[in-house]
Amino acid sequence: MAGVWRDFITAVIDAVRRRDEAALSDERRRALDRLADEKIREGQRKRPPESN
Repeated sequence: MAGVWRDFITAVIDAVRRRDEAALSDERRRALDRLADEKIREGQRKRPPESN
């Protein structure tokens, strides 16, 4: 019986941990997107648009 409870608790902890890892991964992706957008805007400010 103790083995069943141990397996259950391990499964619950693993499920929570995976959810946390997914949230961290999403936050990292959003941070990289924000950084990329900021770098693009910064580059556009430094370099005037080319006219033909």
